[in-house]
Amino acid sequence: MIANPIQWPNGAKVAVALSFDMDSDSTLLLDHPDRAHRLVSPNSWLRYDEVAIPRILEMFRRHGIKQTFYVPSWCIERYPHLVESILDGGHELAHHGYLHENPNSLSPEDQAYWLERGIGVFEKFTGSRPRGFRSPMYNFSEVTAKLLGENGFLYDSSLMGDDVPYLIDGGAGKLVELPTHWALDDWPHYTHMPDFGYTMPISSPGRAMEVFLSEFDAAWEFGGMWVSVWHPFVSGRLARCREVDKMITYMQDKGDVWFATLEEIARHVVESVDQGSYVPREVRLPYYDGAAMGVGTRDFAPGTPDK
Repeated sequence: MIANPIQWPNGAKVAVALSFDMDSDSTLLLDHPDRAHRLVSPNSWLRYDEVAIPRILEMFRRHGIKQTFYVPSWCIERYPHLVESILDGGHELAHHGYLHENPNSLSPEDQAYWLERGIGVFEKFTGSRPRGFRSPMYNFSEVTAKLLGENGFLYDSSLMGDDVPYLIDGGAGKLVELPTHWALDDWPHYTHMPDFGYTMPISSPGRAMEVFLSEFDAAWEFGGMWVSVWHPFVSGRLARCREVDKMITYMQDKGDVWFATLEEIARHVVESVDQGSYVPREVRLPYYDGAAMGVGTRDFAPGTPDK
């Protein structure tokens, strides 16, 4: 059912990345800057990262896998001990904004400023520039791809346009896109937080795992990629983390699974393209040259179609 599958290393049927977005209380400060100090209960919910990150790292250690953590740069400055433990475990650290800001609410100039400010924090803390990016809340703007290309990023994992890796080009060079989608995000399954405007019913861990595993089994069957998006303060809770642990065991027992960081997957894509063994789909961004208010008139100028 996948028309253009990629060959994964060592004959694996699927590439798996259990990526975690360690947002902590950055989102609270962003959404409620004038009263975040008063919202003690939401703060405690978000700061559960202090408990969840060690638990998740121990789980990954037991299973012998290295994964990717997306961390807003403000959180790197605020919680260096947690970030150090991630790096000490051999995991990848990737860019996730400075304060979890929404690029779609910013001017191109402000987007560039916050992206570059976040890169500066990375360089100061790790000694190197980040290679991967995930836009906060997947809010990828019309200039995000261009800014990522200008700043030398290897890959992005914000978009949802395929089952396998593809290439995006915002006018400043091509990047590998490692897509995910909402069914592989823990937020709609578990998040109930009135202060953030989320009042969704909470799924049982078993029900959530049915969704995650159905997506995994399909990706395994057809040679796809499975990139989940978790949040430590959400899925690092006892019952949920226990089910994630069981899920990893299920995947390992099934076999022919390549557990990898997103940077490792992106580098494999680049090598496969260079060797001629994979010809990914290419998408030029943004999809439209401007507002679509002129649809149906001669004033409307559609963008370049996908290849």
